[in-house]
Amino acid sequence: MAEYDTITDPAEFADAVARLAEGTGPAAVDVERASGFRYSQRAYLIQVFRRDAGVFLFDPVETASFAPLQEAIGGTEWVLHAASQDLPSLREAGLEPAALFDTELAARLLGHARVGLGAVVEDTLGIPLAKAHSAADWSTRPLPHAWLEYAALDVLHLVDVRDALAAELVEQEKVELAAQEFVAVLQRPVKPPRDEPWRRLSGLHTVRGRRALAVARALWTAREEYAQAQDIAPGRLVPDRSLVAAVRADPATKHDLAGVKEFTGRASRSQLDRWWAAIEAGRADPALPVERVRSDSLPPPRAWADRNPDADVRLKAAKPLVDQRAEELRMPVENLLTPDTLRRIAWSPPAVVDTASIGDALAAHGARRWQIEQTAQLIADAFVQSAQADSDAVENPS
Repeated sequence: MAEYDTITDPAEFADAVARLAEGTGPAAVDVERASGFRYSQRAYLIQVFRRDAGVFLFDPVETASFAPLQEAIGGTEWVLHAASQDLPSLREAGLEPAALFDTELAARLLGHARVGLGAVVEDTLGIPLAKAHSAADWSTRPLPHAWLEYAALDVLHLVDVRDALAAELVEQEKVELAAQEFVAVLQRPVKPPRDEPWRRLSGLHTVRGRRALAVARALWTAREEYAQAQDIAPGRLVPDRSLVAAVRADPATKHDLAGVKEFTGRASRSQLDRWWAAIEAGRADPALPVERVRSDSLPPPRAWADRNPDADVRLKAAKPLVDQRAEELRMPVENLLTPDTLRRIAWSPPAVVDTASIGDALAAHGARRWQIEQTAQLIADAFVQSAQADSDAVENPS
């Protein structure tokens, strides 16, 4: 096993960039974050491999600018596994691929039963890949050598995996649809921030009353601000369940708050003044949150028969056909068409149902051209047939 070190010295960085620029073929890229440990999703290690160059492990903490690396490999195809997870961190570091091959997504489109990196490497190359440090705190410095060896393996075989999957895409005639999916990953817009992110507190459904919700909001905000300032994952300071327990206990004094057994966490007592101030602020806040917020989410399908019977009939007619087409294409149905997209079109179809109008509706929900080509006619036919069957049943009751 080769020994790897992180690149922190400017001269070493320049040499690595020069060697990567002279490498051949695609560049395999991976990122290690400290999710669950740090507040930010920044990269704490960036691994790059290119044939005829080797593996290089860059330390973003010690690197002033990745502009030279971007210039060296930015114009070539990058190979990533589950690219949507790593692209935000890479972009934050100033790194952006011009073209992408996502090995995880390719494996899904090809119908592989297992799509984790270790499984895909083993299935395509026959090489077992240990994943012992995937949940490690990569903000640790210095990084242990065992971790660096693990990180290097994440990119060392990735270009070979890419080539094997590319050959499979040719065999299954899925090259073009994969290309559309890779472009979609690159061009996917950033999700806007939630209007009221505090409502995602686990256990918030047990809190009753607008004033109590205002206290929960104030505690969440105080924890968020402190976590961001300390760059520590919020849940490591005070878990969600502890914030909710404090709200439900409704302590009369700071001393009472300290006595709430369920109010735990590494900062639950060391920052007691902060939490008590938040509770008082929530109790005094004149802007009380509403207890229930309107959502654009659809009711669960089991409720459709009562809530929207026509939509229920449409969904039950179309879903088996889409499922069957996914089986014929040997891919998970969610990669052919997301269940949410089908549900939304079944719930509120176009005024005139035909292949073109269904295709337009699918495109409006973000479906790619190949997905529309594979499903629009199926869905349109199912909707029309279900409407006709319903009409016949009304005209000819048994």
